This record gives sequence, structure tokens and C-alpha cells, in this order.
Amino acid sequence: MGHTGPTGSFCLETCARPNILALQPYRCARDDYKDDGTNILLDANENAYGPSLNLASTGNHTTNGTFASPDLDINFLGLNRYPDPHQVELKKALCRFRNTHTHTTRDLTPENLFVGVGSDEAIDALLRCFCTPGRDKILTCPPTYGMYAVSAQVNDVEIVKVPLDTERAFQLQPDTINSTLASNPAIKVVYACSPGNPTANLISKSDVQKILEHPTWNGVVVLDEAYIDFSPDGSSLAEWVTEWPNLVVMQTLSKAFGLAGIRLGAAFASPQVARLLNNLKAPYNISSPTSALAITALQPENLAMMRSNRAKILGQRARLLEELPKISRVGRFLGGTASNFLLVEILDKPRDQGGLASNESAMALYERLAETRGVVVRFRGKEVGCKGCLRITVGTCEEVDRFLTETRSILQDVGHESKANKRATTGGTEEEHRETEASAIVA
Repeated sequence: MGHTGPTGSFCLETCARPNILALQPYRCARDDYKDDGTNILLDANENAYGPSLNLASTGNHTTNGTFASPDLDINFLGLNRYPDPHQVELKKALCRFRNTHTHTTRDLTPENLFVGVGSDEAIDALLRCFCTPGRDKILTCPPTYGMYAVSAQVNDVEIVKVPLDTERAFQLQPDTINSTLASNPAIKVVYACSPGNPTANLISKSDVQKILEHPTWNGVVVLDEAYIDFSPDGSSLAEWVTEWPNLVVMQTLSKAFGLAGIRLGAAFASPQVARLLNNLKAPYNISSPTSALAITALQPENLAMMRSNRAKILGQRARLLEELPKISRVGRFLGGTASNFLLVEILDKPRDQGGLASNESAMALYERLAETRGVVVRFRGKEVGCKGCLRITVGTCEEVDRFLTETRSILQDVGHESKANKRATTGGTEEEHRETEASAIVA
């Protein structure tokens, strides 16, 4: 029988690390609104067309909707053995895919790679590799992906922020970043998204180069390219790590490949940096099924399927860009269009009546879509430069149809505007709390 009595001198509050005690619980896209099989989920930037695995033509459907395929080489009888700790075949497949020779004549090799449990493992590994807890710092460029801050707090690493340039379509501010790095040598890592999340824009290669060429700073620039395959061909700078030893490029199979469920991310780096990351990882961090699925996804027939699904997403993205401005209380698209989501303003009244971007209106639309229409998007109005904004994942044709229909209906509801305005004037504290809670989702 377990001991349930007094625990002597044990005190959790003084035993646990202070930064962990202060850590806010991680909140993800499914915390607010569950996937119950009926909701339209346009909030987590997942690929609504499914995994890029051409199993239907060669495999057999089972009764639970899964596939069995002779082309998918998973040795189920071998699951009693630990997986390959080095994942050489997977790394070779990733290198073949990224060796485009757009930015260099050099080739990526498996020695340039770290693979982990999603990009999140790489984010954390880079912090543990380069930052001494309680002393060193990282630099981020908000608005940006929330996991950099979560990992920094877990590792007791301070964050220095240089916001993206909201007057220049959310581009980096390389001169400001460089002056910050010059004055603060404790900064060891710069994290930047390209395409940005939630801004959906590619950052300038020349801006990245300015930081890489810093004359005195001793640190690493990390580009997060989670959404790069929705951008024009040749946009990825992964192969550029063969030219710059202080550059790391992170990618994932969660987005364009539609494989969020297998949790496979990669970090391209110089062989020296990749070796450090591989030295500190857990020995068997990538499971055999994950590895087999990832290698299969990187074969020519499945790359063709990924590109086919991508083309469908880009078509629906074009539809949203055309149709949303026809709704009078939809404002500007902010940022760019290089990803599978869009960042758009919601106005307090119609444009022709001088409507302005409004957090109250955006929050009301976000809540009504989810709670009364079964369509879930993401509120981003508390982010830097994103007042009144929703981030909308591009879904299938049917999902976009429903999103547009429900959005038109809600924004044309004459009671919606007065309800939002009333909440803004009489329930400001509650409204502020709800907006902050909605913005705290890491997605």
C-alpha cells in the first residue's frame, strides 16, 4: 500500500526549480475546441487534405479506416527492437529533397542533419546546446511562434525581443537586431520564422545574411521553415547551412506533408552543430514507425502527392484572398501569402462606414464561429501589429465554403456589432481576459 501520510521535510515549492513553478501550462490548438468529428478545424495550420502517402491505390482499407500497404515498409514484428539511433536513411531522403542547388553548389549530407520529435525538439535542443540557464539569452522577433518562449522559460533562458517591422509587411529589422546583438553578447540564439507564423510572409534572404555577417556577435541564427513548402519553389534556405556555420534551418513534415501525427522535425546545420545536437538527444528519439512513414513520404510518388495536395491548398488560398474582401467587415490581409494560412483583420463596422480593426469584433467572430457554427479559427489580436486579426488555416474546398458562409452570416448579423460594442464598454476586464486566453494558444 502506498504511503499517504506526512512527507517529512519535502516541500514542492522549494524543491522544484522556480522557473518551472512559474511556468504557465502549455496550451495547444485542441485545448479550447475539441476535434469531435464535426468541427471544421482551421486553427492549427494542419493539412486538411491528409497525409502525403499514396496508400489508397496500392493498399487495402481496414474496417477502422486505416491502410495496409505493401509500399509502406513497417516491420511490425521488429517493434520489440529499438529503432535506428542515427536515422541515416531518413536523413539521406531529406537531403535528396532539399538539395536544390538554388542557393549553393554544395550538397547537404546526413552529417548536416538532426531529426527530432517535431520541430519543437530541435527548438529545445538548440537552447540546451547554446544557452547556459540563468545567464544566456535568446532573441525573438514577434509576432512569432510561441514555442520559442515556452522552451526558453523551461530552460531558464531570458528572451530579448526585436519586433518585426509592421510598416514593412512584417520583415526582420536586421540593423536593430545587429545593434542589439552587439550590445548584449549574452544572446546566443536568434529565432526567426520564414514564412512567419502568424504573418505568412517569407523573410528576406539579404536580411538574414546581414545578421549572419555580424562582425562581433558569437551566436547562431535559427530559421524556422515549418511552412516553407507552401512558398514558391526555391524559397528554402536549408542548403545554405553548407555556406554558413552559424545558420540552422528547422523544418517539419507536419504541414505540407500532412504528417502532424508522426511528429517528425529536422534541423539542417553545419556538421559541427549537427553533431552537438545529435550528441545531446535521447538515443532512440525517432520511433521505427515514424521513420518508415517519413521515408515513404519522401519517395517520388508521395512527393507528387504532396505537391498535388499543395496545389489544392494554394487554390483555396487564392479563393479566400478573392472572397473575403467581398465581406464588408473584413479588412486588410496583413503579412504575406506564402503559407497555408492567412492573417486578416475584422472590422468594428463596414469599410465604407470607416470600420477599423477591432479585437472585440474579431473575438466575437472567433467565438461565434466555434461555439455556434462548428468552425474553429485562431484569434491573434493580442500579437504585435495584429490588432483585430484572425489567423485562418486554408482548408478543403468544402471547408472554405462553410467558413465563408458562416462568416458572412455572422458579420451580417445586425446584433453582432452592438453585442461586440456593448461587451467592449461594459465588460472590458472580462473581454481582455478572454482575448489573452485565446492568444495564449501555441499553434
